[in-house]
Amino acid sequence: MQIEVVGVKFKNSNHVYSFAPNGELKKGDYVVVETDKGNDIGVVVKEKDTIDASTLVSPLKSVVKKASEKEVLMAEEYDKEAQKLTPEIKKVVKDFGLDMKIVRVEASYDNSRYIINFTAENRVDFRELVKKLAEMFKKRVELRQIGSRDEVRMLGGFGPCGKICCCVQNFGEFDHVSMKMAKNQNLSLNPQSISGLCGKLMCCIAYENPTYQEALKVMPKVGTIVSTKDGKGKVVFNDLLKREVDVKFEEGDDSEIKTFPLEEIRFKG
Repeated sequence: MQIEVVGVKFKNSNHVYSFAPNGELKKGDYVVVETDKGNDIGVVVKEKDTIDASTLVSPLKSVVKKASEKEVLMAEEYDKEAQKLTPEIKKVVKDFGLDMKIVRVEASYDNSRYIINFTAENRVDFRELVKKLAEMFKKRVELRQIGSRDEVRMLGGFGPCGKICCCVQNFGEFDHVSMKMAKNQNLSLNPQSISGLCGKLMCCIAYENPTYQEALKVMPKVGTIVSTKDGKGKVVFNDLLKREVDVKFEEGDDSEIKTFPLEEIRFKG
């Protein structure tokens, strides 16, 4: 069965969630939507589209309405006020002797609950902590354990390239980045050289991987014998972005390497 959906993102998240639309919605519209934890505000990042209902991993919830300008501004103010509570919450965590790091405190759009994002090496029993915080703030309190990628996404920072981290710039959600992707791009296979602030393989490796995969389909493999205007030689290197091939020619004891555009060489695929 085909159904209509719009794609919505929430603050501090790169994941796009599908919701049943309510009226005409445009990219960039702020909307109030149903969630398992109650209503919340998100922003439309994908306009109305038709998908197969079988592709949904959970029951489809709906857009309640467009968020008013006042609701959006108030949500931002509530969030700022919640973040100011971070030192106080950290002190309570320390008093309880819990091995956890508070990353960011958020407020729901209507200020009815606080969401406390934290990281921890091991499982943490925070039931008593939740009771204490709920008593202190007179609100519902939700503790959410996040990963190291999410931590960097929330706090921000600069990658080894000197630019703002990909995850902070909403370049998609790359929870799976592999060494095979790095190999496709002729990168160093030393994890320390290709890891970001989170300690995991850099998101840009996954972001750029489709471009390299397409290039690999049309480029000759290293070691392949190819034909050029200067005769036959062996491929010793491929510049996948420039679509250029370094070919080594050997004659007697002498060898020479020349670079050719991909369209100027011939080889069997």
